[in-house]
Amino acid sequence: MAKLYFYYASMNAGKSTTLLQADFNYRERGMRTLLFTAAIDDRFAAGTITSRIGLTADAIAFERDTDLIAVVVREGETPPACVLVDEAQFLTAAQVDQLARVADEHKVPVLAYGLRTDFRGALFEGSARLLAIADSLIEIKSVCDCGRKAIMNLRVDAEGAAIREGAQTEIGGNDRYVALCRKHFMQRTSSGA
Repeated sequence: MAKLYFYYASMNAGKSTTLLQADFNYRERGMRTLLFTAAIDDRFAAGTITSRIGLTADAIAFERDTDLIAVVVREGETPPACVLVDEAQFLTAAQVDQLARVADEHKVPVLAYGLRTDFRGALFEGSARLLAIADSLIEIKSVCDCGRKAIMNLRVDAEGAAIREGAQTEIGGNDRYVALCRKHFMQRTSSGA
């Protein structure tokens, strides 16, 4: 039975690297995969999954209105052996339900990788739905500066000060976000440091 998996973590935990390794494992065995990434993530080349350690792969860029089932299941084509989704926090709840149907009705495993929470500690729409309905929830560990497990994403300004207000989605990397443990996240967001 195919399953819907949600691999979640804070920023800089290696989600894209882990996804690309899983993709490599399927392809090395001669199996076709289908990769998706969020079109909104424009840090690198559009339609490309890029890890911080330099691995890349072409992917289909999804928008909020992309019908994922229509892309995965095409008339007359053999379905892929696996669907892998990067930046899954940007999926809509309806798209997560589509991915569940890909696993349940079309028997294709779906591996979704993304952030659990935003810079305020609130769930993203896609992450909330994945946490609710995924068959398997797998946390990818990251480390805070203090050595504790990092579970929060702090948005910072150019001087490194915590930002507590703003749009939920603001694309950025190490220049805009710091992965922290809850204790240090709470200290930085309450003090403004």
